[in-house]
Amino acid sequence: MKRKKRIKIGVLLLFLGMVQTSYTQGIFGKWKTIDDNTGTAKAIVEVYEENGKMNAKILQVLEKGRENAKCIKCKGDLKDKPIKGMHIISNFKQSDEGEYKGSNLLDPESGTTYRGKVWLDPNDGDKLKVRGYVAFLYRTQTWHRVTEP
Repeated sequence: MKRKKRIKIGVLLLFLGMVQTSYTQGIFGKWKTIDDNTGTAKAIVEVYEENGKMNAKILQVLEKGRENAKCIKCKGDLKDKPIKGMHIISNFKQSDEGEYKGSNLLDPESGTTYRGKVWLDPNDGDKLKVRGYVAFLYRTQTWHRVTEP
């Protein structure tokens, strides 16, 4: 009788550990960006933490024929630099609501930097919402978590 109880408790603890691991996965990791206008997969982006702030860089360009694209419309140091490897989110701070907010969200297509916020979809932890602002107008993309085999 005691052995069955220990097995049940062990299974329960294992299950709770797996749930906790998937829940705490959070926003950090690899994401596939999806263009909100066309639905086309654009890139694989790594979202990571550095010095307590959220950052993101492009690991791979997925669009056929654009794998080696450069940021033609960017200004300054980023002008004509490869999009692959480019940092597109820098120094976003976590707010009390679980969102990350900042003023350095780069769109390499337009070369424009926006204010923005990033948060996990409350209904699906494998979707990341990325919103850029210009004044009171905004545009939101949904990125999809990349699970590696």
